[in-house]
Amino acid sequence: MLQRTTAFALFLSLISCQEEAKDTNPPLDVNYEKIVLDNGLNVIFHIDKSDPVVAVSLTAHVGSAREKTGRTGFAHLFEHLLFLESENLGKGGLDQMSARIGGSGANGSTNRDRTNYYQTVPKNALEKMIWAEADKLGWFINTVTEPVLAKEKQVVKNEKRQRVDNQPYGHTYYVANKNLYPSGHPYNWQVIGSLEDLQNATLDDVKEFYAKWYTPNNVTLVIAGDFDLAQAKTWVKKYFDEIPSGDPISPINPQPATLDSTIKVYHEDNFANLPELTLIWPTVEIYHPDSYALEVLSNYLSQGKSAPLYQVLVEDKKLTSNTTMYNYNAELAGELYLNVTGFDQIDLDDVLLAINEGFEKFGKEGISDQDLIRIKAQQEADFYGSISSVVAKSFYLAQYNIFADDPGFISRDLEQTLQVTKSDVQRVYEKYIKGKPFVATSFVPKGQLDLALKNSKKAEVVEETISQGAEETFDSSIEATYEKTPSTFDRSIEPPYGETPKITPPTVWNTVLTNGLQVYGIKNDEVPVVDFNLIIKGGQSLETSDNLGVANLVAGLLTKGTANKTPQELEEEIELLGATLDISAQKESIRISGSTLAKNFEQTIALVEEVIVSPRWDEKELALYKQEVISWIQQDAASPGKIADNQFDSLFYGEGHILSNNLFGTAASVESLNMDDLKAYYQLLSSSNTTMHVVGDISQSSVQTALQSMAVSWPAKAVNIPDLPTLDTPKKSTVFFYDVPSAKQSHLRLGYPSLSSLDKDYFPAKVMNYLLGASGFASRLTQQLREAKGYTYHADSEFQGGLSVGPFLIYCSVRSNVTLESLEVIKQILENYGESFSNEDLATTKSSMVKSNARAFETASAKLRMLENISTYGWSTDYVLQQGQIVENMTLDEIKSLADNYLKSDQMIWLVVGDAKTQMDRLSELGFGTPILLNETSEVLMTSK
Repeated sequence: MLQRTTAFALFLSLISCQEEAKDTNPPLDVNYEKIVLDNGLNVIFHIDKSDPVVAVSLTAHVGSAREKTGRTGFAHLFEHLLFLESENLGKGGLDQMSARIGGSGANGSTNRDRTNYYQTVPKNALEKMIWAEADKLGWFINTVTEPVLAKEKQVVKNEKRQRVDNQPYGHTYYVANKNLYPSGHPYNWQVIGSLEDLQNATLDDVKEFYAKWYTPNNVTLVIAGDFDLAQAKTWVKKYFDEIPSGDPISPINPQPATLDSTIKVYHEDNFANLPELTLIWPTVEIYHPDSYALEVLSNYLSQGKSAPLYQVLVEDKKLTSNTTMYNYNAELAGELYLNVTGFDQIDLDDVLLAINEGFEKFGKEGISDQDLIRIKAQQEADFYGSISSVVAKSFYLAQYNIFADDPGFISRDLEQTLQVTKSDVQRVYEKYIKGKPFVATSFVPKGQLDLALKNSKKAEVVEETISQGAEETFDSSIEATYEKTPSTFDRSIEPPYGETPKITPPTVWNTVLTNGLQVYGIKNDEVPVVDFNLIIKGGQSLETSDNLGVANLVAGLLTKGTANKTPQELEEEIELLGATLDISAQKESIRISGSTLAKNFEQTIALVEEVIVSPRWDEKELALYKQEVISWIQQDAASPGKIADNQFDSLFYGEGHILSNNLFGTAASVESLNMDDLKAYYQLLSSSNTTMHVVGDISQSSVQTALQSMAVSWPAKAVNIPDLPTLDTPKKSTVFFYDVPSAKQSHLRLGYPSLSSLDKDYFPAKVMNYLLGASGFASRLTQQLREAKGYTYHADSEFQGGLSVGPFLIYCSVRSNVTLESLEVIKQILENYGESFSNEDLATTKSSMVKSNARAFETASAKLRMLENISTYGWSTDYVLQQGQIVENMTLDEIKSLADNYLKSDQMIWLVVGDAKTQMDRLSELGFGTPILLNETSEVLMTSK
């Protein structure tokens, strides 16, 4: 056995214009040890004992780039198959085990060059996970049968419909790559593949793919978290050693794209309301020296007030609300994307002219020292945020091991970014963009072809036609029969748990400032970062029918400068601190969220204070932001998922209830609002109605010191938060339909007003719902709609809670031609859930919900949620342990009673957003009367005639 041991310490120092920036951050240790088994399996261990959890990730060096022509989407299809069954876990065994052990849920992802499988579990389940991952490599392929393959094809096709076919601009990357890369290039097709190729995949294809790519010598296993290193090595050798190595796999050399001339193509998009232009230039592969300067360049050109493209397209020409540019590097090649969604009726030729003007501006002026420092500081801070969990660290370690042949490349990777110079940025602009050919895609709304770039050719996009009974059928109940793969020991016995980890909630401190602002905090020194938020009561609930959308406008405008700083000055100061700041309106609050390096917390809070107490009230910025919000409203009106969310709110709260409205307002209401309206709403923001939550590498005393000035400058004032109208449960179920002609999927939103988080039944109801729709792929909704029927990609249910009564909600999107059938399955599950709930189900629920508490405090976001629950609902600091005890004490009769009381299939809103022409009339068979059409489109009117 070849063994190599390495450790690295990553020393990150913030580059800043501040004097105190000479102080460096404490070293960030990401220690690892790598071994290579005799069969070629690369194994990387990283110990992090901050939480009693372990992440296990298995990454195969295969993605869509290794597929054969005519079998596109196969790597991703294969990712799905590996979750379904293995010889020793059995059918659905991985999902069932994940639920029992309190794991985060077995998951995976596929890109062009790799496929990974990962999960975070309590530390005492590590051996179980190693056993399960070994089964993927050595004891899997015999379990794949024709019915299994047929069903999973439907699941993957549903995922494609959900992510691509039924989304505005969903085909952009397909069109871009088809034109950027020649036929036969590994990046010419999309990871998700084509529906035709997916359907044509055979069982022999599966076996051939597995034999070639899923071998130990092409796989990296990473174990990261709280574990005993020697014991973990023993387990890895026990379960993986006997798996035979595969044939040697030759590396593929980089194959960058080349263009002889600019290519312009257009597509009339059924789901777009606004024109969108995307430009793509060929660049370089991952970790190429130029890739780092390209990242800085793309950031500078498009992001923020100082960005040349922003200044020309947004501020001067007023063609769009923002510009997005990014460099995407993969193993074989890279692409630089520039994306601009124009305002309504904007000619994309005007957008292209403005882009060229922005480029000319950069060519003359270049990037300043200050902007280079600012961008590097932000990239460095972003890195800290990206490694806040052990599973994230496992991703990094595997990525660098596979593509840089060194897990320790993480230090050099960031160093390359921090060493980028102004001349580097200018050089890559001239080398890859200036005067260079590109691919231009114009995606325009149906019937608005005149907005596309002149001289564009029609893009080749295959649009699926949905018809009843068009999909292949299968019997998911058929059990696979096969001769088991031999082993040196009995692998059918699931390994035992290790010692149960002690779960200790983090220490919570709280204080109240003199202005009434409540502060809750948790000190956490894993990384030198502080995350925080301020939640100000009110939000949309303080609006009236005369000022719809004003809360969102106020939230957005607060970050557009202060009385003493221009919008650009404020933005640059935040970024120079390595900080982020976002303000958003919610239904019952305004939320200010931020993150900063710990040593810059006081300076960051000083800027937050200035934003709150000294708004700029800039008329120019208000006009820009209003136009941006109106474009959001227009875009959402074409997105089936957004339509479903907004229509459900309207039905759930009812006519006249302020929360029934879109948070953005309407295009008309936004246009009518003026600065006086915003200032009047701003007066309703009170420190005495605000709670702050702080998590990170900072003490309570330091937080209080940083807030001393705010306690004085933001005085308390009495603001009445009105009680919201009571919501009544529907007396009977009604089906509502919102028509999106030619929709490839139907979006379902089913629910009714149920419980607030303060109700005594709220948490017990969540326990009851766990196996219904809150346990990921193990839930009954997903098991029936996805695994048994192949109707959907996933389905979920939840009791949303809140200070006010929240909905019980079921949500998913299903293939259009099985809309009725999907609703019938859901109805049957709801009606039978309590009666069919067994002692075994109760044991699984208890095991999962109690054991998963080991993961309850791992990340900063988890700790912030914990603080919010404590401050909002008055729960104790150990409420997680108390809820665990509630779960332990639950009885089968209680579950059945809760199901009877709160799963009301005959007293719900049944909302469908889809193609009314083919699907609406069928829904009368559901038994809830004739569906009510919420909108009338030309297609529906023609059908009715």
